[in-house]
Amino acid sequence: MSWVMAVSISIPRNLAEHARRLAEQLGLSLEEYVVELIVKELDPESRAVEYINAAKELLEEAKKELEKGDIRQAAEKVWGAGALAVKAYAYWKEGKRLTSHRELWLYKDKLVDELGEWISDVWAHANSMHTCFYEAWCTRRDVEIALRQVGKLVEEIDARVKKS
Repeated sequence: MSWVMAVSISIPRNLAEHARRLAEQLGLSLEEYVVELIVKELDPESRAVEYINAAKELLEEAKKELEKGDIRQAAEKVWGAGALAVKAYAYWKEGKRLTSHRELWLYKDKLVDELGEWISDVWAHANSMHTCFYEAWCTRRDVEIALRQVGKLVEEIDARVKKS
């Protein structure tokens, strides 16, 4: 059984801001960017496992952010979990690395074909959370709904990845 443990590290503020800017340029959350850097040397199957583990951890962190009342941070973590779940599936299914929002959107259609129409709804919820982070328009209820929806996606992909 694999599990994920959250760890806090301290790095100089200027490096943290640089990493955040690089992540934003790539359309990634800081968490996604760090995961990308760490797992880039792994084989596709191991990457899939690490991505889905990171997605599960982000969902847990989103719950904690909601408890603290930080809607924007919770929303971004829900988005990150959804994006990492799709990336995990692509690595698991095809050994394919998805590197942009466009690739995520296109690959989402493969998940719809293979897992069902419910994926479109989940993806819409996940993407609304990315917008929420930048625009701060969503409500706590919006995040709670997206958290449940993305949680279903993560569970489904986790079961498939870990089964193989």
